[in-house]
This record gives sequence, C-alpha cells and structure tokens, in this order.
Amino acid sequence: MGLLDRLMARPGAAVNAVLGIVFAAALGYEIHLLRGRHDDWALTLAAGAVVSAAALVRERSRTWAAAAGLAVAGVAEAAAWRWGLSGEPSGAAILALGVLIASAVRVLPVRTAAAVAAGGAVVVAGSLERYSHFLATGAPVSYSATWIMAQGWVAIVGAGLVLRRLDARREAAIDAVRRDERLELARELHDSAAHHITGIVLQAQGARIAARRSAAGLDDALAGIEAAATEALASMRQVIGLLREADDPGGSAPGPEALADLVERFARRGPAVRLDLPDGPPDPAWPPEVTATVYRVVQESLTNITRYASGAGEVIVALTHDRRDITVEVTDDASPAGSPRFPHSGGYGLVGMRERVEALGGTLVAGPRPWAGWSVRASLPVPSRS
Repeated sequence: MGLLDRLMARPGAAVNAVLGIVFAAALGYEIHLLRGRHDDWALTLAAGAVVSAAALVRERSRTWAAAAGLAVAGVAEAAAWRWGLSGEPSGAAILALGVLIASAVRVLPVRTAAAVAAGGAVVVAGSLERYSHFLATGAPVSYSATWIMAQGWVAIVGAGLVLRRLDARREAAIDAVRRDERLELARELHDSAAHHITGIVLQAQGARIAARRSAAGLDDALAGIEAAATEALASMRQVIGLLREADDPGGSAPGPEALADLVERFARRGPAVRLDLPDGPPDPAWPPEVTATVYRVVQESLTNITRYASGAGEVIVALTHDRRDITVEVTDDASPAGSPRFPHSGGYGLVGMRERVEALGGTLVAGPRPWAGWSVRASLPVPSRS
C-alpha cells in the first residue's frame, strides 16, 4: 500500500499532512520577513513550531494539546511584551491555535471546551493590549496578525460549535437507527421464534404425561426436549431484554480473548487458523461497541471464508493496537481459480461490517491479495480518554 493509499485510508493523517505543510509554509514565510526587519525571529520560530506540533498531535489528547499550545503562545506573548518584540503570536501559531481551539470546542466536554475557548480569548486580549501599548510608543508591531487573531477567534469558536452540533445530530441519528433495529428484532423474536419455542415446551409436557405409564425411554427423551426448549426460551427472553435495553449501545461485547473460542470453533469445520493477538493485558478496556465490532468483523470474515473459500489451506487472524488505532485483519490463501468471492450482490455481510466500522470512525478494506487469497482489514480509532 502506497503513501497515498495509506493517507486515504486514514483521513485524519491526510488532514494532518496538509496542516503540517500549511504550518511550515506560514512559519517559513514569517521568519523570512522578520529576519529582514527585526532580530526576534528565533522566538517566533520556536513558539510557532511548538504550537504547530501540538496541533498535529491533538488527537492523542485534545485537552493537553490545547493547554500546551495556549501556554506556549502566552509565554511567547509575555516575552514579546517584556522585551518589546513583535510578531507574537506568529501567523503559524495563530493557525495552529485555531485548529486546537476548534477541535477542543468540537469534541471535549462542555466545561473543558469552554476553558480552552476562554484561554484563546485571553491570548487574543493580551495581543490586542500589547498592540495598543506599543502603538502608543511608536514600536513596530504586527497589527495584521493581531487583527486576524481577534476576528478569527469568533469564527473558530463558531466553527467548532457548528461541527459539535453536526456530530451530535449524527450520533443521535445513529442511536435512533440502532434503537429501531433492536425493537424490530425484539418484535420479530417475540412474535415468531419465541412463540414456536413456547409451543415446543407445551407439546413436550403433554407427551410426557401421556407416555409415563408405558414408555420410560420416551419419557426421558421428551424430558430432554423439554429441558432444551426451556433453556432456549430463557435464552431468547434474555436476548429480547438485551435488545430492548436502551442504555446498552453495543449489546454483548466479547473481548479480544473471546476470539480464541471463535477461531477454535471455525477450525473444527474449516481450514487451519492462526490467531495473532497483541502482547499485554487480555482486557485492554475498550468500550463495548469497539470490542463487539472487532469480534463481528472476525466472525463475518470467517463465515465468508467457509462459504466462498473452501479451498483455503490456512487462515490468519491478526489483531494489533497502539495508542491511536486498533487493527484487525483476516486473510486466507485460497486459490483465485475458485468461485468468486461474494458472488451474490444481494448479500449484506460485507455491507454490515463496513457500516459497523464506519459508525465508529474507522475504515474497512476488503479485496483479493496480490498473490492469492482474500484479505479483510478493519482499522478503528482508539477512543479518546481526554
């Protein structure tokens, strides 16, 4: 996979690449201007580079990135005030602060987002006050940067609030769809499957009464039917209750360790499977919707191998994760000469996997491997704990 393909698979990385180019260009241009007019370009370079770097790593912790950017900009501004320097904060720092503030307002809790926005307002106010002071003394100051910063703060906070509202509406729409699906499944289970299982229990009870005097073996068999059907009914009721529970967004959520059981069951009736799990604690404390999605991607991929890749000799299930991403990949080595993968366009397995992954902000790529076989690769962002 080339660099362009990797950037397209991770939109956040593509955005950061563009922002990095913009920050570098803005900082280089401003340093070029300052070196020809003043001798304070070193402070501008250092502060602009640090604030820009904070903006580029904001996804790791938006709270700390915003706090670091505001602190550095404030210190640079205070130093410029103390020694009569201009150009602080720099144009690159202003752009980076805009990214940090808008990002914080968009995703952080209300109080934290408000604190970050207020910190930006303090930096703006200090820059305006410094401009007024130095203007009275006749010292050269960067009025254009200060003016852009003052007006841009309103636009930045407004953009963050708009994006926050759009994200909230999107999450509400996803929650509504999930709730409707659960209720539909609950009604279907109750009206059809649960009804028939209840009939099995009643029929088995009647047969036991009729057979007690003459057929002990039949009685035992019917007792087994009754017990099995009763347990199935209890399980069905548990599933119905789980589907109707509005506070559980992900239902049952088997963790990564449950993949071993899933792989073992698949290997009993299919090709050999190699499971590669990451080192570390068995429970990485992922949210239920993340663990459930990882499990379902593996489950659906193995099911598709059973259906469409009967000639596969080996299957590899690999799960990796770091501070930013969770990646699960399922590959097989089936010959491409066999029947085509997913020959029926009406199937919903791949569509369902993609919808699950994209609903969590991830990406899913499925297709033939260069030499032989098929690959399904899903990448999910690690939820922020900020």
